[in-house]
Amino acid sequence: MIKKILFTLLCILTVNTFTGKETIKTTGENPILNPIGKRKINFGCSESDAEIYINGKLLGKGNLEVVVPSNSCVTVIVKKVGFLIEKIEFCNRKGMAKPPKSYYMQMVRDDAFDASVQTDIANVDIELKCSISKDKAWKLINQIILSNIDVIEMTDKETGYLRTAWSLKTFKQNTIRTRIIVKQTSDNPLVFKVKLISEESGRAMTSVKSDELYKEWDRILRSYSNVIPELQARIK
Repeated sequence: MIKKILFTLLCILTVNTFTGKETIKTTGENPILNPIGKRKINFGCSESDAEIYINGKLLGKGNLEVVVPSNSCVTVIVKKVGFLIEKIEFCNRKGMAKPPKSYYMQMVRDDAFDASVQTDIANVDIELKCSISKDKAWKLINQIILSNIDVIEMTDKETGYLRTAWSLKTFKQNTIRTRIIVKQTSDNPLVFKVKLISEESGRAMTSVKSDELYKEWDRILRSYSNVIPELQARIK
Protein backbone atom coordinates (compact mmCIF):
# COMPACT_ATOMS: atom_id res chain seq x y z
CA MET A 1 0.00 0.00 0.00
CA ILE A 2 2.80 2.45 0.94
CA LYS A 3 4.68 1.63 -2.27
CA LYS A 4 1.56 2.40 -4.31
CA ILE A 5 1.12 5.82 -2.64
CA LEU A 6 4.79 6.74 -3.15
CA PHE A 7 4.61 5.70 -6.82
CA THR A 8 1.50 7.88 -7.37
CA LEU A 9 3.16 10.96 -5.78
CA LEU A 10 6.25 10.47 -7.89
CA CYS A 11 4.14 10.39 -11.07
CA ILE A 12 2.35 13.64 -10.12
CA LEU A 13 5.62 15.50 -9.38
CA THR A 14 7.17 14.32 -12.64
CA VAL A 15 4.22 15.54 -14.74
CA ASN A 16 4.02 18.97 -13.03
CA THR A 17 7.69 19.72 -13.69
CA PHE A 18 7.56 18.69 -17.36
CA THR A 19 9.08 21.50 -19.51
CA GLY A 20 6.64 23.76 -21.39
CA LYS A 21 3.49 22.43 -19.66
CA GLU A 22 1.08 23.99 -17.24
CA THR A 23 -1.65 22.29 -15.21
CA ILE A 24 -5.07 23.75 -15.86
CA LYS A 25 -7.21 21.18 -13.97
CA THR A 26 -7.02 17.72 -12.42
CA THR A 27 -9.37 14.77 -12.38
CA GLY A 28 -8.67 12.36 -9.58
CA GLU A 29 -5.01 11.43 -9.66
CA ASN A 30 -4.45 12.27 -13.35
CA PRO A 31 -3.64 15.95 -14.11
CA ILE A 32 -4.77 17.30 -17.52
CA LEU A 33 -1.97 19.36 -19.11
CA ASN A 34 -2.06 22.20 -21.65
CA PRO A 35 1.01 23.46 -23.54
CA ILE A 36 1.76 27.24 -23.56
CA GLY A 37 0.98 28.04 -27.18
CA LYS A 38 1.02 31.19 -29.25
CA ARG A 39 -1.62 33.84 -28.57
CA LYS A 40 -3.46 35.90 -31.16
CA ILE A 41 -4.67 39.47 -30.54
CA ASN A 42 -7.12 41.32 -32.75
CA PHE A 43 -5.38 44.71 -32.64
CA GLY A 44 -6.99 47.92 -33.88
CA CYS A 45 -6.52 51.67 -33.53
CA SER A 46 -8.61 54.80 -33.96
CA GLU A 47 -6.81 55.90 -37.16
CA SER A 48 -7.44 53.52 -40.06
CA ASP A 49 -4.27 54.60 -41.90
CA ALA A 50 -1.91 54.54 -38.92
CA GLU A 51 1.17 52.38 -39.48
CA ILE A 52 1.56 49.39 -37.15
CA TYR A 53 5.04 48.06 -36.42
CA ILE A 54 5.65 44.70 -34.75
CA ASN A 55 9.13 44.38 -33.23
CA GLY A 56 10.32 47.16 -35.53
CA LYS A 57 8.78 45.84 -38.77
CA LEU A 58 5.90 47.56 -40.55
CA LEU A 59 3.23 44.86 -40.88
CA GLY A 60 0.00 46.74 -41.52
CA LYS A 61 -2.22 49.77 -41.11
CA GLY A 62 -5.27 50.43 -38.94
CA ASN A 63 -5.79 46.91 -37.61
CA LEU A 64 -4.20 43.50 -37.83
CA GLU A 65 -3.78 40.23 -35.98
CA VAL A 66 -0.83 40.29 -33.58
CA VAL A 67 0.69 36.89 -32.87
CA VAL A 68 2.60 36.48 -29.62
CA PRO A 69 4.72 33.30 -29.71
CA SER A 70 5.04 30.99 -26.72
CA ASN A 71 7.38 32.27 -23.99
CA SER A 72 7.91 35.55 -25.85
CA CYS A 73 6.99 39.23 -25.90
CA VAL A 74 6.21 41.49 -28.87
CA THR A 75 6.38 45.28 -29.02
CA VAL A 76 3.70 47.09 -31.00
CA ILE A 77 4.36 50.69 -32.13
CA VAL A 78 1.74 52.76 -33.94
CA LYS A 79 2.63 55.89 -35.94
CA LYS A 80 0.78 58.52 -37.94
CA VAL A 81 1.81 62.06 -38.89
CA GLY A 82 0.01 64.53 -36.63
CA PHE A 83 -0.41 62.02 -33.79
CA LEU A 84 1.74 60.95 -30.86
CA ILE A 85 3.66 57.68 -31.28
CA GLU A 86 2.00 54.92 -29.25
CA LYS A 87 3.79 51.85 -27.88
CA ILE A 88 2.64 48.75 -26.05
CA GLU A 89 4.15 45.35 -25.23
CA PHE A 90 2.32 42.02 -25.06
CA CYS A 91 3.90 39.02 -23.31
CA ASN A 92 3.00 35.34 -23.43
CA ARG A 93 4.97 33.86 -20.57
CA LYS A 94 4.26 31.77 -17.52
CA GLY A 95 3.63 33.87 -14.43
CA MET A 96 2.49 36.89 -16.48
CA ALA A 97 -0.99 38.07 -17.43
CA LYS A 98 -2.18 36.51 -20.67
CA PRO A 99 -2.45 38.78 -23.72
CA PRO A 100 -6.02 39.94 -24.40
CA LYS A 101 -8.00 38.49 -27.30
CA SER A 102 -8.50 42.00 -28.66
CA TYR A 103 -6.99 45.43 -28.04
CA TYR A 104 -8.06 48.89 -29.22
CA MET A 105 -5.71 51.88 -29.19
CA GLN A 106 -7.08 55.43 -29.11
CA MET A 107 -4.47 57.68 -30.71
CA VAL A 108 -3.82 61.20 -29.40
CA ARG A 109 -3.10 64.32 -31.46
CA ASP A 110 0.53 65.51 -31.54
CA ASP A 111 0.53 68.86 -29.72
CA ALA A 112 3.81 69.95 -31.40
CA PHE A 113 2.33 69.29 -34.84
CA ASP A 114 -0.85 71.20 -34.03
CA ALA A 115 1.14 74.17 -32.69
CA SER A 116 3.16 74.48 -35.91
CA VAL A 117 2.87 74.89 -39.67
CA GLN A 118 4.81 73.26 -42.48
CA THR A 119 6.82 75.75 -44.49
CA ASP A 120 9.58 76.10 -47.05
CA ILE A 121 11.13 79.12 -45.33
CA ALA A 122 12.50 77.27 -42.28
CA ASN A 123 16.28 76.84 -42.12
CA VAL A 124 16.98 78.68 -45.39
CA ASP A 125 18.35 82.15 -46.14
CA ILE A 126 15.66 84.60 -47.23
CA GLU A 127 16.88 87.73 -49.04
CA LEU A 128 15.64 91.15 -47.91
CA LYS A 129 16.29 93.94 -50.43
CA CYS A 130 16.08 97.39 -48.87
CA SER A 131 15.34 100.77 -50.46
CA ILE A 132 15.46 102.58 -47.09
CA SER A 133 18.58 103.70 -45.21
CA LYS A 134 20.62 101.20 -43.22
CA ASP A 135 19.85 103.00 -39.94
CA LYS A 136 16.12 102.76 -40.51
CA ALA A 137 16.31 99.18 -41.77
CA TRP A 138 18.43 98.08 -38.80
CA LYS A 139 16.02 99.70 -36.35
CA LEU A 140 13.03 97.97 -37.95
CA ILE A 141 14.80 94.60 -38.01
CA ASN A 142 15.55 94.83 -34.29
CA GLN A 143 11.98 95.90 -33.44
CA ILE A 144 10.37 93.07 -35.41
CA ILE A 145 12.69 90.39 -34.07
CA LEU A 146 12.46 91.53 -30.45
CA SER A 147 8.67 91.41 -30.66
CA ASN A 148 9.00 87.67 -31.35
CA ILE A 149 12.16 86.57 -29.50
CA ASP A 150 13.03 88.89 -26.65
CA VAL A 151 16.69 87.89 -26.14
CA ILE A 152 19.36 88.92 -28.67
CA GLU A 153 22.54 86.92 -28.15
CA MET A 154 24.78 88.85 -30.53
CA THR A 155 24.38 92.06 -32.54
CA ASP A 156 26.74 94.26 -34.55
CA LYS A 157 25.25 97.14 -36.50
CA GLU A 158 28.48 97.93 -38.38
CA THR A 159 28.66 94.50 -39.98
CA GLY A 160 24.89 94.09 -40.01
CA TYR A 161 24.89 90.85 -38.00
CA LEU A 162 22.26 89.80 -35.46
CA ARG A 163 21.57 86.48 -33.76
CA THR A 164 18.92 85.75 -31.15
CA ALA A 165 19.20 83.27 -28.31
CA TRP A 166 17.36 79.97 -28.69
CA SER A 167 13.68 80.11 -27.82
CA LEU A 168 12.57 76.75 -26.36
CA LYS A 169 9.15 75.13 -26.37
CA THR A 170 8.51 71.63 -24.98
CA PHE A 171 5.67 69.27 -25.85
CA LYS A 172 4.53 65.78 -24.82
CA GLN A 173 6.91 63.96 -27.19
CA ASN A 174 9.02 66.75 -28.63
CA THR A 175 11.06 69.86 -27.87
CA ILE A 176 11.36 72.67 -30.41
CA ARG A 177 14.04 75.36 -30.40
CA THR A 178 13.91 78.43 -32.62
CA ARG A 179 16.30 81.28 -33.36
CA ILE A 180 16.68 84.03 -35.97
CA ILE A 181 19.90 85.10 -37.68
CA VAL A 182 20.23 88.26 -39.79
CA LYS A 183 23.32 89.23 -41.76
CA GLN A 184 24.02 92.03 -44.21
CA THR A 185 25.30 90.77 -47.57
CA SER A 186 25.55 94.01 -49.58
CA ASP A 187 25.91 97.78 -49.05
CA ASN A 188 24.83 99.02 -52.45
CA PRO A 189 22.18 97.96 -52.93
CA LEU A 190 21.46 97.34 -49.26
CA VAL A 191 20.63 93.65 -48.84
CA PHE A 192 20.15 91.48 -45.75
CA LYS A 193 19.60 87.76 -45.42
CA VAL A 194 17.43 86.37 -42.64
CA LYS A 195 17.24 82.75 -41.51
CA LEU A 196 14.61 81.34 -39.16
CA ILE A 197 16.17 78.22 -37.66
CA SER A 198 13.69 75.61 -36.44
CA GLU A 199 14.92 72.37 -34.85
CA GLU A 200 13.35 69.42 -33.03
CA SER A 201 14.74 66.82 -30.62
CA GLY A 202 11.98 64.20 -30.96
CA ARG A 203 11.64 63.93 -27.18
CA ALA A 204 10.22 65.97 -24.32
CA MET A 205 12.18 68.23 -21.97
CA THR A 206 15.40 68.35 -24.01
CA SER A 207 17.95 70.90 -22.83
CA VAL A 208 18.43 73.79 -25.25
CA LYS A 209 22.20 73.18 -24.96
CA SER A 210 22.05 69.54 -26.14
CA ASP A 211 23.00 70.36 -29.73
CA GLU A 212 23.65 66.70 -30.61
CA LEU A 213 20.00 65.81 -29.94
CA TYR A 214 18.49 68.38 -32.32
CA LYS A 215 17.92 68.20 -36.06
CA GLU A 216 16.34 70.53 -38.59
CA TRP A 217 12.52 70.58 -38.59
CA ASP A 218 10.57 71.40 -41.74
CA ARG A 219 7.91 73.09 -39.62
CA ILE A 220 7.87 76.29 -37.56
CA LEU A 221 5.81 77.15 -34.52
CA ARG A 222 2.77 79.23 -35.38
CA SER A 223 3.96 82.00 -33.07
CA TYR A 224 6.87 82.67 -35.49
CA SER A 225 5.03 82.16 -38.78
CA ASN A 226 4.69 85.91 -39.45
CA VAL A 227 8.25 87.01 -38.69
CA ILE A 228 9.72 86.69 -42.18
CA PRO A 229 6.59 87.95 -44.01
CA GLU A 230 6.63 91.02 -41.75
CA LEU A 231 10.32 91.64 -42.43
CA GLN A 232 9.74 91.29 -46.17
CA ALA A 233 6.83 93.73 -46.06
CA ARG A 234 8.48 96.40 -43.94
CA ILE A 235 12.17 96.22 -44.89
CA LYS A 236 11.91 97.49 -48.46
